[in-house]
Amino acid sequence: MPTSRTGRPPVQRAPRRPAAPGPARENPVLRLYTRARKAWDRPLTAYYLILGGSLLITVLGLVMVYSASQITALQMSLPGSFFFRKQFLAAAIGAVLLLIASRMPVKLHRALAYPILAGAVFLMALVQVPGIGMSVNGNQNWISLGGSFQIQPSEFGKLALVLWAADLLARKQDKKLLTQWKHMLVPLVPVAFLLLGLIMLGGDMGTAIILTAILFGLLWLAGAPTRLFVGVLSIAGLIGVILIKTSPNRMARLACIGATEPRSGGADCWQAVHGIYALASGGIFGSGLGASVEKWGQLPEAHTDFIFAVTGEELGLAGTLSVLALFAALGYAGIRVAGRTEDPFVRYAAGGVTTWITAQAVINIGAVLGLLPIAGVPLPLFSYGGSALLPTMFAIGLLIAFARDDPAARVALSMRQPRFGRKRAGGAVPARGPRRWNTMRRRASPARSSGER
Repeated sequence: MPTSRTGRPPVQRAPRRPAAPGPARENPVLRLYTRARKAWDRPLTAYYLILGGSLLITVLGLVMVYSASQITALQMSLPGSFFFRKQFLAAAIGAVLLLIASRMPVKLHRALAYPILAGAVFLMALVQVPGIGMSVNGNQNWISLGGSFQIQPSEFGKLALVLWAADLLARKQDKKLLTQWKHMLVPLVPVAFLLLGLIMLGGDMGTAIILTAILFGLLWLAGAPTRLFVGVLSIAGLIGVILIKTSPNRMARLACIGATEPRSGGADCWQAVHGIYALASGGIFGSGLGASVEKWGQLPEAHTDFIFAVTGEELGLAGTLSVLALFAALGYAGIRVAGRTEDPFVRYAAGGVTTWITAQAVINIGAVLGLLPIAGVPLPLFSYGGSALLPTMFAIGLLIAFARDDPAARVALSMRQPRFGRKRAGGAVPARGPRRWNTMRRRASPARSSGER
């Protein structure tokens, strides 16, 4: 037996065991995706998306209205902040309407449906009375309120159709009448055609397209069969073709799709082409806020219908993609609210408002990009125009109220501790447990009327 230098026998060491394999390191990308998905699935996600998205769009719109309207105001011998001050006043009034709508119960919204519809029809008919209605850019759709203030009743017709149709379809669904095509179409389609007729008397086809989109969105939500859906769509398409063919102005707008020269095929495409010029000159990060060149008289309606072009020129591709992302988040939140409720009125109203805002945004942005004809509709919450801003902000308040009314969202809101105000009894605030989405779901009532999955 070998010995060590000291004469002692060597120490027998146990064979080294292989190290136990530790837990596998999770992929950081997968971990980030998992966390984002959990955060996205929380009950207050739709509430925060609607509130935050609409607020950001409105604030950014105010900034761009101030930047895009200065030159136009100075050319009209007005103060540079003239249009901004009017838009800011409309936004302040709209914020009050949003707050009121978000705090109103669903029953009160349904009770207001018929009065709002009657008021909208009355004002839209009043537009055609000589001496009361006034024409702006060839459209007889305005009523003067004195001074520089005007109102466009057709913008309120969108809100009226959404509320009234949602209440009508909800009552018919409760009575199980929507399985019959007569009850699905009457009186929804005749009333919608009445509103469309009053709008087209003034020549505003852009607003009529939005109203038609709302009608088809409601019919789709109501479960209209394919044959019925295609039939109504064919009739609306035929009427649209006739209205376009009989109007040289509308035919000229149709000819400007994809135009690259101010004169394209004999049509005047100045506005469409200069909108493309503005977007192309912005680059990735834009020329800087207030540094637009096209707004110096080259681009008509720079602060209204073509404010997205000025945004692309001053804020670049990053700015335009941010606006698109905000509208996409708003649309997703509206679809989520409509899909997670079992209250038929909430489903139809949320779906109608979402269709209204997303369709109008697509039509406006598509016209600026040269992909659609110029319809003369503003970008929701973004373009200048108080008549469009007020009903839109009220509709956003509707979505916020519906998002808060979800049972899981109510539980989550009740678990939040107030940062300020009265303390709990005893002066001590109990320790809060984990505020996880799974915990909130367990505390929600077993029979969830929201249809949460």
